[in-house]
Amino acid sequence: MRNIFDEQIKQLNNMLIEMGAAIERAIALATQSLREQDITLAEKAIAQDLEIDNMEKDIEALCLKVLLRQQPVAGDLRLISAALKMITDMERIGDQSADIAEITIMLDGKPYIMKLEHIPKMAEATVKMVTDSIDAFVKKDLHLAKSVIEYDDVVDELFIKVRADLIELILADGANGEQAMDLLMIAKYFERIGDHAENIAEWVVFSITGTHLKG
Repeated sequence: MRNIFDEQIKQLNNMLIEMGAAIERAIALATQSLREQDITLAEKAIAQDLEIDNMEKDIEALCLKVLLRQQPVAGDLRLISAALKMITDMERIGDQSADIAEITIMLDGKPYIMKLEHIPKMAEATVKMVTDSIDAFVKKDLHLAKSVIEYDDVVDELFIKVRADLIELILADGANGEQAMDLLMIAKYFERIGDHAENIAEWVVFSITGTHLKG
């Protein structure tokens, strides 16, 4: 029975890695489409969200199968429970990447009112957080999980900079207001992606220690 469980955990880890890679692609596509105002890339980011939704369902099905057939206890149960929580946050990251892509489509053909400097940096930071949080789960690396939680401050600080820049542009010219709100919403979505990656890392900590940091 233990061998079967170990094989299923290996399968779970591989599926989580694949879902994490799909999320990274979604964020990258959304960011590139925004930077280049490329509608084709934006549409690919939206399509990627559907793939992520299907991955969530497949992982959920595997977790439920393990829970019903293996009836894990203690650390094994925490591991499966954490995975179920993680994929909810991972799916929402896919949603928010698609939301960013949809705003990019709305802005098609409109020159940007500002240089996109801090927003791409937010995207890079969130990809790092997603990658590291999933690596921490697979490797059971408590230190790496905690470093992801701390790294969310980087995303928050970049959001504050974007917001300050946009407020300054609105004060300088009220005509900038509409696009400024769209760009602020994009920055907010990236901030939320960072929050979801932080949540994933907190569930990794729970899977290792049995303590949820926000519990």
